[in-house]
Amino acid sequence: MREDAFRVEGRVIGALPNGTFQVELSNGHRLLGFATSRTENEFAGVKPGDTVKLQLTPFDLSTGRLLVEKKTI
Repeated sequence: MREDAFRVEGRVIGALPNGTFQVELSNGHRLLGFATSRTENEFAGVKPGDTVKLQLTPFDLSTGRLLVEKKTI
């Protein structure tokens, strides 16, 4: 993770093609969240209403990378 990047949580409000989602943050800000080609299979079942975590940079607050949650047993 980049040093200047930060993590936020949002709610999916729409699914777009190619692993891209419209996400709304708790403050009402809407942005595009995308899954990298490496993690696209992890987000195949994501639908509107689901909560996701994103990584944003202060340089571009209009897009964020979806983060995969590590599951512990």
